[in-house]
Amino acid sequence: MEITAHFAGNMRVNAAIDDHLIETDQSVANGGEGAAPEPFDLFLASIVTCAGSYALSFMKARGIDAAGSRLTMTVERDERTRLLTDVQLTLHLPPGFPDKYRAPVRRSMEKCSVKRCLLEPPVISVTTADAAEPPAVP
Repeated sequence: MEITAHFAGNMRVNAAIDDHLIETDQSVANGGEGAAPEPFDLFLASIVTCAGSYALSFMKARGIDAAGSRLTMTVERDERTRLLTDVQLTLHLPPGFPDKYRAPVRRSMEKCSVKRCLLEPPVISVTTADAAEPPAVP
């Protein structure tokens, strides 16, 4: 998989994923215009939406109407490093959700691939190349 990011003016950096465009910007306080979410906000959103996808799949597989449910996330950061220290996901269950499925739906959300990548982080390497240079052929 390849995702390409382009500089779109001022502090905007947009990513192209297949036929989708993900727009980001920095807040005004960070030199941007606040016209789109900051990249870190998208990172956080990927955690909650991934877990939400698993919860929704769980409910759909059991014929449970998800209407009225939602997922919230709260985060805490180390004030010195600004890194996350705690992430809390809360699934607000729809009316009539069967008690017997409370623990299983939580377990299904634990399978979220974004969460699992945080628990077993990949190696991330950073390189540079000249823009005029063609991509390397393996």
